[in-house]
Amino acid sequence: MALSCRAHAFSVEALVGRPSKRKLQDTREQEQSELQENEGGEEEEERKNNAAEKNEQLEMPPKTEPSTTALSGSGGGSGNDNQLKSLKEKDIIQVELQGSELWKRFHDIGTEMIITKAGRRMFPSVRVKVKGLEPGKQYSVAMDVVPVDSKRYRYVYHSSQWMVAGNTDHSCMTTRFYVHPDSPCSGETWMRQIISFDRVKLTNNEMDDKGHIILQSMHKYKPRVHVMEQDTRVDLSQIQSLPAEGVKTFSFKETEFTTVTAYQNQQITKLKIDRNPFAKGFRDPGRNRWKQWLISSDF
Repeated sequence: MALSCRAHAFSVEALVGRPSKRKLQDTREQEQSELQENEGGEEEEERKNNAAEKNEQLEMPPKTEPSTTALSGSGGGSGNDNQLKSLKEKDIIQVELQGSELWKRFHDIGTEMIITKAGRRMFPSVRVKVKGLEPGKQYSVAMDVVPVDSKRYRYVYHSSQWMVAGNTDHSCMTTRFYVHPDSPCSGETWMRQIISFDRVKLTNNEMDDKGHIILQSMHKYKPRVHVMEQDTRVDLSQIQSLPAEGVKTFSFKETEFTTVTAYQNQQITKLKIDRNPFAKGFRDPGRNRWKQWLISSDF
């Protein structure tokens, strides 16, 4: 009977305790299941968020730095650029050759310039127009003549053209400057007038003391025009070289010429007589006075 009671008690305890253990076990399993579900939900949500962020990144345009080209292409930028360009163009000194068409006609044939011991004026003469100077600033304008190359030339009559005859050395020749007599003068005055160098004379006299430009015969030269800002430290009457600063130099291809003591090309002779206003009395072929003009004329 006692065994039965104990057995019954055990059986009752077992019956009573089993549901409790099961309940505890079920509770734990439920908690674990909920935890897994929560973790799974969080992972799923995180995956969704990451995917959404990636999509947003793909959809968003890439960040770019402002482009100067794009800015300059806009309406306002273009206007500013044009204004700056216009201002810069106004500040740039420009020199235009006057009578360029006549110079080109001579250049196409092969311009020749007579040089003598006494000095001979140039025809065509160098005449220029200057732009871009500061109206209130003082400037001086000068001209010189420099070699085109280090060659000596000769004229071949049967082919009517100049040929190279050899080399030469110009280092022994000192470059002379002809300073325009109106120098110095304000930029406003220079820009109002045509600057003419018709008084320049060319000579082959190396001992010349009259200020003429000394050149060698049968060589090619080109005139240059220099616009110089006035500098009180520079004595223009004794100038032997250009100042280191404040100088703008200009030259023109069509003004290149060959120095001669007598004209070699008859076309040049004819064109000079036809176009030179000082040769008016020598244009009548009946008088045959053009030879006398070539000897006596300053041109």
